[in-house]
Parts: sequence; structure tokens; C-alpha cells
Amino acid sequence: MQFDLTILGPYLGFLGQGAVLTAVICLLSLAGAVVLGMLVAIARTSQTAWIRRLAFIYVDVFRNIPFIVQLFFFYYGLPEIGIYIDAITTGVIALSIAGGAYASDAIRSGILAIDNGILEAAEVSGLSKRITFTRIVLPIALRTSVRPLGSVLINMILTSSILSTITVNELTGQAKIVASDTFRPFEVYAVLLVVYAALTWLVSIGISHLHKHLNRDLASEAA
Repeated sequence: MQFDLTILGPYLGFLGQGAVLTAVICLLSLAGAVVLGMLVAIARTSQTAWIRRLAFIYVDVFRNIPFIVQLFFFYYGLPEIGIYIDAITTGVIALSIAGGAYASDAIRSGILAIDNGILEAAEVSGLSKRITFTRIVLPIALRTSVRPLGSVLINMILTSSILSTITVNELTGQAKIVASDTFRPFEVYAVLLVVYAALTWLVSIGISHLHKHLNRDLASEAA
């Protein structure tokens, strides 16, 4: 068989649409995962035992169930009880919920890593616990959690390919259509391998630069 990438020429725009949809889904899902992760991280550091327990149950459940099972439950299971959600929205919700379990670990670690001296200084200054948490603790925790949250985004990019199983024509879904139209799956999926590798590599570089930018003051203090 002769390797021929020219057959993909007419489909570049089509594949590009899939790539754009993948990006939109992943960014929306990351936003949802971060918001959910913050709430769960706060719950996991709560002084109330039953709130901590609920948060730990959520994390354990969604980290130990295959994502495709979660996705099928939302897309095929919920309609059985009268809840109908379109495929793209289902994908965003499923990725957000699954990603939130991992994001909560990253944010919680950032909260627990904050120097007690900062908290004591805030208390001496007369700041309330709510103001201290929202204005000081949470921003610092998010800043120091950039790298692990970047890993959550990368995982979302890779996991989003599973959304093609519920008719979402993101990048992998579009590639499946091209492969069936051209009868050249080798070329199509070889390009797909390269595209996903390039996407995750670029995201990794972007996250690394963002982390250095947000934490440049800490690096200068350490030096």
C-alpha cells in the first residue's frame, strides 16, 4: 500500500471543524471542572465531617468509574427517566464532572500548601475567614495549581475523543467519517495521532509558560 496524504486535502476544512469543536468542548469542560473542583476542594477542607465525606465519595466515585460508562449513563441512561440532553452538552457535562474530581485534588493540594504565616498575617490584619479564603487562599491555590490543572486539560483533550461514541463529531468523530469516505484509515489515523500529540505538546508548553509567569515572584524570592 502506498502512503498518500494527498487524499486528505479535500477534507482539511472538515477536520478543522472537528478540531475547533474539540477545543470548544475542552475549554468549556475545563471551566466547569475548575469551578466544580474548587467547590469540592473547599468541601474536602471543611471542618464539617459529613461535608468532607460527601466530597471524598464524589472524588472516589468519578475517579474509579470508566469515563465511557459515565458518558453512556448521561446520554443513554438519563432519557429513560425523562431527562434529555443533546450530545455536545452531555459531553461537556460528563467531562466537567469527571475532570472536577481530578481538579479538586490539584486545588486542595494548593490550599493545603499555603504557608501558615500568610493565614496568620491575614488574621492579625482583622480579615474575616471568608475574605481570607476568597481573596488570599483561593487565588494562591489556583496559581500554584496551574501545572496539575494543565494535566487535567490535557487529559480532557485525549478523553474528548470518546465523545464520538455518542455522535459528537469532534476531531475523532470527523476523522472516522473521513476514513469511511476515503477507505484510507491508515493515513487518516496516522494524521490523527500526530495532531493529538501536537495539541497536547502545545498545551504542555503553554501551561509551563503560564505557570512561570504567574509564579515569577516566588521564583525571584527563591533566587
